[in-house]
Amino acid sequence: MNAPAQRPGQREFRKRLINREPLIGSFLKFPGPHSTEIFGSIGYDFVMLDEEHSPWSRDQLGMGILAAKAYDIASIVRISRPDAASVLSMLDDGAIGIMMPHCNSAEKARELASWSRYRGGTRGSGIARSGDYGARPGGIEAHYDFSDATTAVIAMIEDADAIERIDEITAVDGIDAFFMGRGDLGLSLSNVQGTKPTVAEAAKIIAESVLRNGKALCAVTHDMESDDAKAMKDLGVTGLMVGNDWGFMRGAAMKQLGGFNTLMKS
Repeated sequence: MNAPAQRPGQREFRKRLINREPLIGSFLKFPGPHSTEIFGSIGYDFVMLDEEHSPWSRDQLGMGILAAKAYDIASIVRISRPDAASVLSMLDDGAIGIMMPHCNSAEKARELASWSRYRGGTRGSGIARSGDYGARPGGIEAHYDFSDATTAVIAMIEDADAIERIDEITAVDGIDAFFMGRGDLGLSLSNVQGTKPTVAEAAKIIAESVLRNGKALCAVTHDMESDDAKAMKDLGVTGLMVGNDWGFMRGAAMKQLGGFNTLMKS
């Protein structure tokens, strides 16, 4: 196995996120460890294992998280179900963080924060991969403190009704960052009757609220050299993701197909 790319360790990710350091990541759609190993080996800061929109099982998520641990890249899981059990299982399996879709109220944000923390929260007590199977010095109390200090909690803003109460959502304690889900946000806004902001206007509203409340801002773009990527940076995005492994594979395959067709016609 190649040595992991040089970057701060995965347990430094939350601190880097809340300090708004520039962080690059990508969504992972292929269930299994391989994409995680590749992104970890080339120097990305984090991967987002996408349980919501991909066919990951818990066993496969565990393998992806284990691969992230081997390459010391932060593993975040976008959970498919917004409930305490989903958060608990992924954090116990060793994920560095959780991202919850469709956080459209302060109540949902408070629930996510509670499910993700031991101290002052409702995360169930247990020792698994996340606690080094009991080998962490200091016992269970030290595990509680260490996990709470290093678990990144991210909520997605991607619904029109979230815009109406954005300040109360982004003010919730225990949420480290907010992710602007512009795809679903555009779909949600298209279903709103009457006066409504454009996606770009809504993104600006979200960004200003997130930064005003001292949280980190995240988003995804299709290409780091695009105008869209620059626009996200200008809004204050510091956790910037690019595409996903399905897209990278398709793009590379299409490029080679075009090269093959050109070659054979020459």
